[in-house]
Amino acid sequence: MKNDLKLQPLGIGSLPHKNPDEAMRIVEQNFSQIPFFPQLANISKNEDMMLQFLEGLPTFSPDKSEKFILNSESEEFLSGLEEFFSDYEEIMADINSPLLDKYAISKKSSSTFEKFEQFIKENKPKYAKGQIVGAFTLCTSLNDQNGRAVIYDETLRDIIVKLLTLKVLWQIKRIKSANSDTIPIIFMDEPSVSQIGSSAYLTISENDVISMINEISEVIKSNGALSAMHCCGKCDWRIPIKTGVNIINFDAYTYGQNFNVYHKEISKFLNNGGKIAWGFVPTLDGEVLRKLNTENLVQKFHDSVNYLTKNGINEKLILDNSLITSSCGAGGLSVKDAELAMHLVKELSDSLKSEE
Repeated sequence: MKNDLKLQPLGIGSLPHKNPDEAMRIVEQNFSQIPFFPQLANISKNEDMMLQFLEGLPTFSPDKSEKFILNSESEEFLSGLEEFFSDYEEIMADINSPLLDKYAISKKSSSTFEKFEQFIKENKPKYAKGQIVGAFTLCTSLNDQNGRAVIYDETLRDIIVKLLTLKVLWQIKRIKSANSDTIPIIFMDEPSVSQIGSSAYLTISENDVISMINEISEVIKSNGALSAMHCCGKCDWRIPIKTGVNIINFDAYTYGQNFNVYHKEISKFLNNGGKIAWGFVPTLDGEVLRKLNTENLVQKFHDSVNYLTKNGINEKLILDNSLITSSCGAGGLSVKDAELAMHLVKELSDSLKSEE
């Protein structure tokens, strides 16, 4: 069977553009085989990855998001909660329920999603990438009315997981409606997973984190999509692997050695059908980015692959199950540097494919 994901370029989240058409032009130029909808926080704060997926949560409104606190004791929140859980149960029983549209990503929260859908309709790509903020990251970034992170409240944590599950289902449904043959790839952006075990999160159970991510991942997979997890920090990669996602994505430019330490777990992951999305194009520092060229990045890729092969992993197995990305979203770069980064992702992919 043809491996149509092998060494393909894949976009990660954000771009700095203030013009949605220009942002989608970059997507179309570099990621036509796996398009994505870029988050453009420079257009609206509601496209920030922490806010973009909160619509539909009781008491939340995009118009007052700067003042938003998850007040679990307010009458408005408690009255909305019953409706939320009722909606969730009906939608989980039937993804075609019209209630799912209540949990859409609206135009206020994404200036590019409709353009992304239109691209899918017109070009019918084999794959299309959606994304959500990860449940653990959102639960450690949101506070309740007492200033305590939502992760420490089991009920609030469950609500966030269920809300993000609905966001996933809505994206899968819309991608499939644009073209029934397109396979969605849904990324969960989980930068906070790199902090598990640190002093800030000592009381949080690793199993709880795995369970949260796995719950969403299983819904993604059971609805005909591939699940992926992105973490751009120094991570214990045993955790993402245990979540059961199909694809793990990391900052390979900065943390390649950290990743390679887990070669035993990586070997098992690949042999079980998992894929690695290597983030070799750095997006945190424009000056570093501008000093790179495709040849540098090809060498870094081969160095990482060679390390894994020296530790007993078959080279063909690695290459067959590799994709190419940037290290993280490019929203913090200048427009010029972000476009360079996206171009380098595609060039690296093209160069590696040409070696096959």
